[in-house]
Amino acid sequence: MRELSLWRALLGVEKTVIEDIEFDPAAGQLVAHVRPTARSRDRCGRCRRPGRGYDAGRGRRRWRTLDLGTVTAFLEAESPRVVCPVHGVVVAHVPWARHDAGHTLAFDQTVAWLATQTSKSAVTELMRVAWRTVGTIIARVWADTGGRVDLFAGLSRIGIDEISYRRGHLFLTVVIDHDTGRLVWAGTGQSKATLQKFFDALGPTRCALITHVTADAAPYIADSVATNCPHAIRAADPFHVVKWANDALGELRLQAWRDARRALRAHPRRRGRPSRDAPPHPQADLVKALSRARYALWKNPENLTGSQQAKLEWIAKTDPRLYRAYQLKEGLRIVFKLPPEQAAVALDSWCRSAAASRIPQFVELQRTVRRQRAPILAAIEHGLSNGPTEAVNTKIRLRTRMAFGYKNPEALIALIMLSLGGHRPQLPGRA
Repeated sequence: MRELSLWRALLGVEKTVIEDIEFDPAAGQLVAHVRPTARSRDRCGRCRRPGRGYDAGRGRRRWRTLDLGTVTAFLEAESPRVVCPVHGVVVAHVPWARHDAGHTLAFDQTVAWLATQTSKSAVTELMRVAWRTVGTIIARVWADTGGRVDLFAGLSRIGIDEISYRRGHLFLTVVIDHDTGRLVWAGTGQSKATLQKFFDALGPTRCALITHVTADAAPYIADSVATNCPHAIRAADPFHVVKWANDALGELRLQAWRDARRALRAHPRRRGRPSRDAPPHPQADLVKALSRARYALWKNPENLTGSQQAKLEWIAKTDPRLYRAYQLKEGLRIVFKLPPEQAAVALDSWCRSAAASRIPQFVELQRTVRRQRAPILAAIEHGLSNGPTEAVNTKIRLRTRMAFGYKNPEALIALIMLSLGGHRPQLPGRA
């Protein structure tokens, strides 16, 4: 095997002529002097069209490549500029690196692959790069990957949701494909303007191909979907609907606990230490029971333990209003298990029962349910939910926790798109 062919294989370069190799033992650096082959010269660095030579640019420059064992390695070459008929005067293309990058293709791919597998601090330590460099490389790799693949191909049923990525109410809006389960788009913010960027990228023709959209009851999502995909069926997420009932039930439980605690404090205390045989105040038992009944009220009946079932029976006897709210919560959950032809009747019956209960939290809830009646019934009829979107959100939280330190949301978006968009980076030299 020729020596130059061996060096090309070790450095992971193609369409490249190796002129010389220098090694500095004191600095632990290896520098390979290279140049593009004749057919790869004088091309635009952006579009790679043939161009006319303009000048020598800034002279020779270096690109960081993968380490050779424990030795850091660089490629060094001239960086002339050419005149492109489309982009004007630009730096000429080199076959071993992306345009305007200080690292080789192999180095970028390795950093991007590591970032999808491990923490950012581990990547910086292993690859010997700066903290911000990792985010820059990820954004560069995703820009290249996203430009070569069609992320919206075959998109017809989508799920929309938002997820918090940092403290201070900083959110990402994400869109997933129900048919493949992959993430197809993510943007910074949770507003109509943010979601409109997705529909603008999708285009009017593909917007018309969207048949189903699942989301929570956020008004900005409903308005954007109605404007851009007027013929799409909008389905409410059953999880969020039942969560509304759980929130209303939790608010009522907290109110009952506060009332019982207030009554206990208002009761005149006995002087001295009470006898062990003295019966406890009834409100004390109620305060204690209500503080420990949260999970018994929230859990599904089939998942209750024996002690939780006993707590529910105790609440039914001591606080009928709270138990009635629990029954309404369960009634709304059962609606989603009924066939479509029965669900509409059951949902209307539930709304009447909630309105007649005179429980303020559930009276307000039934108004929300009435407004969302069509999306709720659409979710039951088509068997859709935001479950796949929530699964992707869980993975996003995991990536965010692993990659602690991404202050730039664009770098974070690039990371989750590389990880969950179905086009993960491959390590150099692997099929």
